[in-house]
Amino acid sequence: MSILLFSLRGVPDDEADEIRELLTEQDIDFYETPAGNWGVSMPALWLRDETELATAQTLLNTYQQQRFITQRALYLQTKPKTVLQAFIAKPLLYSVYFLAIGLVLYASIRLLFEFGL
Repeated sequence: MSILLFSLRGVPDDEADEIRELLTEQDIDFYETPAGNWGVSMPALWLRDETELATAQTLLNTYQQQRFITQRALYLQTKPKTVLQAFIAKPLLYSVYFLAIGLVLYASIRLLFEFGL
């Protein structure tokens, strides 16, 4: 009987490809179900033989720990900038943005006071 190994819903394509490759390299017999035409079905990787479940889960846990470490390092290298860092990088552009925001706020508040609110 087939057993669910790994759900592919919300999994990036590169991660799914790496998992398929890992299972193939280790000669673990699996098959994949797609999400279907409307995305209602369950995209997943299934094992055909329940005796391979422990081995496959160990491989997946090891892979996911390694992926976490590499993806975390990649994220930390490309950490998003703060507003101050972005302003220092492009001061003219952000000055225009702040000026536009100020004008919109000024016009909004002025209209409120003109209508007597």
